[in-house]
Amino acid sequence: MTEQQRASLAGPTGPDVSPEEAVEAVRAWVETHVPAPWREAAERGGPREVRGVRTPEEYRSWYPVFGASGLIAPTWDVEHGGLGWKRPVASAVETLLRPYHLPRLNPLGLNLVAPALYAHGRPEQRDRFLGPIARGEEVWCQLFSEPGSGSDLASLSTRAELDGDTWVVTGQKVWTTWADRADFGVLLARTDPDVPKHQGISYLLIEMRQPGVEVRPLPHMGGETEFFEVFFDGARVPDGHRVGEAGNGWRVAQATLSGERQMVSGSGSGGGVDRIGGVSASHLVRLARRRTAAGLRGGWDDPAVRERIVWLWCEEQTRVWTNQRVRARLAGNLPLGPESSIGKVHGTELNQRIQEMAADLLGEDAVAWPGSASTPGEYWDGMPGEVRGLLRSRANTIEGGTTEVNKNVIAERVLGLPKDFDPFRGRPWRELPRS
Repeated sequence: MTEQQRASLAGPTGPDVSPEEAVEAVRAWVETHVPAPWREAAERGGPREVRGVRTPEEYRSWYPVFGASGLIAPTWDVEHGGLGWKRPVASAVETLLRPYHLPRLNPLGLNLVAPALYAHGRPEQRDRFLGPIARGEEVWCQLFSEPGSGSDLASLSTRAELDGDTWVVTGQKVWTTWADRADFGVLLARTDPDVPKHQGISYLLIEMRQPGVEVRPLPHMGGETEFFEVFFDGARVPDGHRVGEAGNGWRVAQATLSGERQMVSGSGSGGGVDRIGGVSASHLVRLARRRTAAGLRGGWDDPAVRERIVWLWCEEQTRVWTNQRVRARLAGNLPLGPESSIGKVHGTELNQRIQEMAADLLGEDAVAWPGSASTPGEYWDGMPGEVRGLLRSRANTIEGGTTEVNKNVIAERVLGLPKDFDPFRGRPWRELPRS
């Protein structure tokens, strides 16, 4: 870390910093570095008011200031872009910062890549990649799913063959979030087809902006294009960018998969409702009151509607608390366990019910809205946010590992139930039937 970077930190560093010291230092940092209109909006009404006075472009332009502060991942070591704080200190500062709505812009790097590097990476790999991840200087994507290997990820067929000290990659990945903006990707590739499928996989860090990598968009029904398919034709990865031993990538990938389940499991997870798509349960109260104010039935004055909203709100709080436990392990550089699958199964299904309730409260506005539908762009631009959230939420129970797969994880790792019978268990990958 340079002297200039160290001077930009938001407070004192190290494990001996007290919550009081940290909060005082960060409060001073906010006064100096967060633009005044954002601060005033936060003091008026928290995140909702901040979103009303700040555009996404303005936030992205300011973000390097936040990235240099060490507050993106304050429990990380200083040399890795953090502040070296203990978790209670970081939690106290998170509470202070919450009204200012300062989301992380590199969530895949922070939540998917960093856990694998901390658990299995070499010191030089952590030194090379964690700082740019924390500062948002290098954006990451995850290259796991394939057209024929979704729920059964270990059956993947993208190949990586060693050529001297470089891996040469050939194959295809699909449903890769933000591949168009990524500088690097975490890639699972088949490096030994002659052993059982879980044993012949390696975990590689691949540079996305190189010859042999082609990215194609996959727009979804809400109009956004956040998913992509990626084709590899002779792309190259230095062996120094292999995490863990060759052929042991499945074990390394568990840290990333747990981080992904935690990220997409909703409020309080690090990914948040913006990541999984839609509105929060608190927004349902506003929609219901708006409906009552308009003189429509089925609003906040309806006891059945209030009961439904309160149940959803209570479930959302349970999800927040569960995810906070997961985040505490993540922030403490501890491996994530099956609790991330519990949050994922509950959180994504809950989010779908919340978005369905929002659409119900919109009434006719959820099925028709003003504007032209002469082009897809105009149709999507006029779509209410609640409808967009409803459409986006349909992917929640699929992405990050399907609900069915995650229930198997819970059954086996939490309840101790036996694995399903697999007639091909122990057979070399090349002998397995594939779609």
